[in-house]
Amino acid sequence: MLDLRPNCECCDRDLPPEAPDAYICSFECTFCADCRARLPGERCPNCGGELVRRPIRPASKLAANPPSTTRIVKPDGCAGLFRDGGAAAF
Repeated sequence: MLDLRPNCECCDRDLPPEAPDAYICSFECTFCADCRARLPGERCPNCGGELVRRPIRPASKLAANPPSTTRIVKPDGCAGLFRDGGAAAF
């Protein structure tokens, strides 16, 4: 079962379970579409894996299978990791 982490690891943007712009790698590192687009090769900065769109869990299944509430944020966001060298702008 996917954790459905609540935020982007780079910019801390909220990514609720129904977010169409949430991306994950095979380890479930989670990023928003804007940050993903700025990462080299649109790859996970943690493992180098492919970032794919996170599936949306049906609302009817959330009560029995709630999303994670644990926020994971890189201490410096993704500063220095983005192709343009900038920090997350959110």
